Amino acid sequence: MREHGLQRTADEYILRKARTEHCVLLTMDLDFGYLMAVSQEQLPSVILFRLGNETSELVNQRLASVLSLKDVDWANGLFVTVTETTLRVRQLPLCSSGV
Repeated sequence: MREHGLQRTADEYILRKARTEHCVLLTMDLDFGYLMAVSQEQLPSVILFRLGNETSELVNQRLASVLSLKDVDWANGLFVTVTETTLRVRQLPLCSSGV
């Protein structure tokens, strides 16, 4: 979003843009979990990083772990929560009580 000057854009717009452009949303913003749960949307797929250390090296390392997952169907909507030690993969839509 920063590359397009949209880093201060409303979260709802970012979700619509990712959905329309068939993108996977990478974020550290916990609001996206809430928004996906209450919207009950199936897309876009979201990767939420919940890291204590947010250096680009660790983010890229953990992202590589996510992308190496087998049998995941990004096109059908996934919500992946990433910590330093775990990956939690859930199918979208999310149950609003499960966020």
